[in-house]
Amino acid sequence: MAEQHREESGASVLDKISDKLHGHGGGSSSSSDSDDERSSATAAVKAKIYRLFGREKSVHSILGGGKPADLFLWRNKRISGGVLAGATAIWLLFEVMDYHLLTLLCHCLILTLAILFLWSNATTFINKSPPNIPEVKIPEDLAVNVARSLRYEINRGLASLREIGQGHDLKKFLIVIAGLWILSVLGSCCNFLTLSYIVFMVLYTVPVLYEKHEDKVDAFGEKAMVELKKYYAIFDEKCLSKIPKGPLKDKKQH
Repeated sequence: MAEQHREESGASVLDKISDKLHGHGGGSSSSSDSDDERSSATAAVKAKIYRLFGREKSVHSILGGGKPADLFLWRNKRISGGVLAGATAIWLLFEVMDYHLLTLLCHCLILTLAILFLWSNATTFINKSPPNIPEVKIPEDLAVNVARSLRYEINRGLASLREIGQGHDLKKFLIVIAGLWILSVLGSCCNFLTLSYIVFMVLYTVPVLYEKHEDKVDAFGEKAMVELKKYYAIFDEKCLSKIPKGPLKDKKQH
C-alpha cells in the first residue's frame, strides 16, 4: 500500500510539472504571436504615414549614403563644422573683403612655394633631411567617372528641356518656368557667389533639421499638399483645361 501511494504521488507531481511546462510553452507561443501582430501593425502604420515628396528611404539614403551624407547630416560635428567654417571664410574673403579668386590663388601659391623653397635650402645648413613633398596626380578612373556623370546629367537635363518644349506636359512646364523665374529674381538680388553660399547653407542645415523633426514636417507637408491640390484643381478647371495642348505623338503598339 505504501509503494502504491508513492507511485500515485510521483505520478501527480509529474502531471503538475508537465502542465506547468505546457502552460509556459503556450504562453511563449502566444507572446510570439502577439509580437508578430504588433510588428505587422507597426509596419502597416508606418506604411500609411505620409512622407514628404513620397519618399520611402531615409534621409541618409536619399543623400547618397556614405561620407557625403554623414557630412550633410552632421554625423561628425568636427568635420562638418570645419567645412562650414571654411565655406564661410571663403565667402567672407571674396564678398566682404572684395578678394579676387585669381589673386587668392596666386598669393597661396607664392606663400607655399616660398616656404618649401626656403625649407629645402635651409636643411643643407642645419643638417636635416629635406621636406618630403608628395607627388599629386589625378587618377584616370576618377576623371573618367566624373566626366561620365556630368555627361549623363547634362543629357538628362537637355532631354527634359526638349520634352517640355514639345508641349506634352503643361504641369512640368509651369514648374520649370516658376523655378527659372525665382532663380532670376535671386540672381538680380545677389551675385553668383552669394547665391552659391545660400544654396550651400540650405543644403547644410535643412536635411539635418528635417531628420530631427521629420514627423512634424511630414504632417505639415501633408496638409499643405492637400490644399495645393485643391487650388491646382480649381486652376486647372478654370484656366489650364482651356489652353490647347500640343499634338501628342502616337504611341507604337508592340
